Amino acid sequence: MTRKRVVKQHGASSAASKVQRSARVQRDEAPSRWWLKRGLLALVIFLLVPCLQKTLPELIQHLVYTHRVRVPFFIDLSRPSDLSLNHTVNMYLTSEEGISLGVWHTVPESKWKEAQGKDLAWYQDTLKDRSPVFIYLHGNTGTRAAAHRIGVAKVLSALGYHVLVPDYRGFGDSTGEPTEAGVTTDALYVYNWVKERSGDSLVVIWGHSLGTGVATNAAVKLHEQGRSFDGVILEGTFNTKGQEMPIFTWYYWRLPGSGYLFPDPGEENKALFPSEENLKKMTCPILFLHSEDDHLAPIQTVQELYEVAVMAQNAERVKMVPFDGSLGYLHNGLYRDPHLPDSLQKFVLSL
Repeated sequence: MTRKRVVKQHGASSAASKVQRSARVQRDEAPSRWWLKRGLLALVIFLLVPCLQKTLPELIQHLVYTHRVRVPFFIDLSRPSDLSLNHTVNMYLTSEEGISLGVWHTVPESKWKEAQGKDLAWYQDTLKDRSPVFIYLHGNTGTRAAAHRIGVAKVLSALGYHVLVPDYRGFGDSTGEPTEAGVTTDALYVYNWVKERSGDSLVVIWGHSLGTGVATNAAVKLHEQGRSFDGVILEGTFNTKGQEMPIFTWYYWRLPGSGYLFPDPGEENKALFPSEENLKKMTCPILFLHSEDDHLAPIQTVQELYEVAVMAQNAERVKMVPFDGSLGYLHNGLYRDPHLPDSLQKFVLSL
């Protein structure tokens, strides 16, 4: 019995020793495994980011313009009459080699009967009738067939104005891919095309959301040529001043030496649309339209931009019409306001 007990104790002691040795080995291996995991993670990040740089420009481009979201769906943009625009013609203009822009031209509502069955030449000739001409530069996402864009065209047409609504390159059925320089070129091309055909008629630019950046860019480009728009309307204006690079870029530059090996991911993606700086250079009359409940462009930001524009010109040439937030217009609904036509007429008469 005694021998058996001794044997059992010896076996238990051996097992305990093995457990202790195993625990020591695991403790010794734990730090090395931890460093291995961290090292592998750093290596993956270091190698992955340069690969992302090849796709990042396209990603940033899509986030800024959202031009591939072509809502509403299943719409034939060549047939505006399907959307109750029965005095509107569809046409295509070439702003640059290889860039075709889809454009709608809606004549004043008083001409709707006469417009039935008319061709493109007739529509172009009507631009000489001395009625004011509006070029509507829409925001990102969707096409010229979006409900609020059609709503603006109908409001202007009812007031007796011509309305041209282009889709920038890459939007709708327009060809190419959007860039800041590209969409600005598109806007200027449409403006010059209208001026060549409209005689002494007023030509007013209406920019909405992203289109406000396009409008102010185009105004500055025109100013550099010694010319000026007759008037500019800015609805849902935004300001990009002070925006920073994405947070992952900050982490990337903390890896020693990476700044020397790879270019800045944002260097070629400066989709800034510097509206604040542009407003300091503009000399044409400006009308700001903004809803106090705009959830995308805060009213405080627009008030600041308005003050910048007033400082550059004066309060007679720069006006602002706010819309009560309780009306629920948000970012796209101002066209529904019953008092909007009066504000537009007053602005046009002041030009």
